[in-house]
Amino acid sequence: MRARQALTAAWPPVLVAVLLLAGWQFYTSAAHVDPTTLPSPARVWEQGWENRADLWANTLPTLQETLLGFGLSFLAAWTVAVLLDFSAIARRGLYPLLVASQTIPIVAVAPLLIIWFGFGLLPKMLVVTLTTFFPLAANLAAGFAATDREAMRLLRSLGAGRLRTFRLVRVPSALPYFFAGLRVSITYAVIGAVFAEYAGAESGLGIYMQEQKSAFRTDLVFAAVAVTALLSIALFGATYLLQRLVLPWERAMKQEGRS
Repeated sequence: MRARQALTAAWPPVLVAVLLLAGWQFYTSAAHVDPTTLPSPARVWEQGWENRADLWANTLPTLQETLLGFGLSFLAAWTVAVLLDFSAIARRGLYPLLVASQTIPIVAVAPLLIIWFGFGLLPKMLVVTLTTFFPLAANLAAGFAATDREAMRLLRSLGAGRLRTFRLVRVPSALPYFFAGLRVSITYAVIGAVFAEYAGAESGLGIYMQEQKSAFRTDLVFAAVAVTALLSIALFGATYLLQRLVLPWERAMKQEGRS
């Protein structure tokens, strides 16, 4: 049953992707398009496979920047969201600043981080953190605010303190909101790392794309873009697996609702 449901959900986007690739392949072959302008999918695959060692060597730094930067964003989001939930003063003072921070373009901040911290790992981590932090913190804060008031009153009537109530009621009720924000943020994480490498890096998919663009190897630029997309899709899918591990009762409730 699960396999059938997965296939039912997967085949429409797979079919659309196959049709788009087929149309792309047909156009480039029929119109004899110059590969330096628009390579065919077959050429992108062929050249990407031939240069897989270079692609892999540049994928590892990007993946490292993505995971470390997102880990920092995770810690910062939980810290800020908990602070906003526990303190009304912090909520009034910090939340408007969080919203205002989203008006600052990363395209302007990334070069400054390179100037301040050099071409190492730290500025890339900070760009990923800045790119992914707000959806995590905002959704988590919304989840805390949406806690069932009756459950809160029940625990307090049984003598539970604020910390115990927070751990037993507010955190579990906020987790679905958190995972919604997690899925939004994770799609930006790899893109944030690649953009940070565009601003300045020694290795990574971003700098690899720049080098291949300068060499008029459009096929390898597309291959690097495909790797970036696959990384984002893999991380996005991992959030569902993590949610199933962290929230096993949610799946049981859905099955009970179907029956």
